[in-house]
Amino acid sequence: MTDLPPKLRPAPADPAATRRYHHGDLRAALLAAAEDELADRGMEGFSLRQVAKRAGVSHAAPAHHFGDVQGLLTALAAEGFRQFLAAQAAREAVAGPEPDAQLVAAGLGYVDFAMTRPALFRLLWQSERPDFRDADLGQAAGAAHQHLVDQVMAAGGGSTADEAAVWAMAHGLADLMAAGRLDALRTLPDAAREAMIAGILRRALPQSAAG
Repeated sequence: MTDLPPKLRPAPADPAATRRYHHGDLRAALLAAAEDELADRGMEGFSLRQVAKRAGVSHAAPAHHFGDVQGLLTALAAEGFRQFLAAQAAREAVAGPEPDAQLVAAGLGYVDFAMTRPALFRLLWQSERPDFRDADLGQAAGAAHQHLVDQVMAAGGGSTADEAAVWAMAHGLADLMAAGRLDALRTLPDAAREAMIAGILRRALPQSAAG
């Protein structure tokens, strides 16, 4: 995909980045290390000790900030939903102002996020480890859902079926592509792939916008 939102996180292998972990924003650094650890080792190999090692800090640092593994994954999921919205916003910023164009752009951002950050994508929608009763995570997840609702309504839809159709189409594409499926689509040149994805997303638009 083109114009993908940058990951904006330090590389743990960079000594300068490791030094920043000690006197910069340690919480953000631990979240970045946690995402990298999740991507490399998966949920089964994920541990606070390994996150601390990757970040170059004391093994007690993650526990001090997040309590336990669930606390860290919950905080990572909350940040993930904010980054998910940022990926959509990046697409929306360069799309037309019409509600249908904005809705399609949000769908492209959905796919961007899944393709560039598949481990985080799976944490948000396929894992039971984060605690969605947490206030910060609940607010972040709620904001992501409300964005969908607002866009569907702006495009002329208002029913649960409209919301479900748009969400299912965007999420299904994102999930399949992040999993390495849809090879015929994945192997297209960037511009052609984007155009095809946008065309597919338009099939789920509310009738008033699609027409």
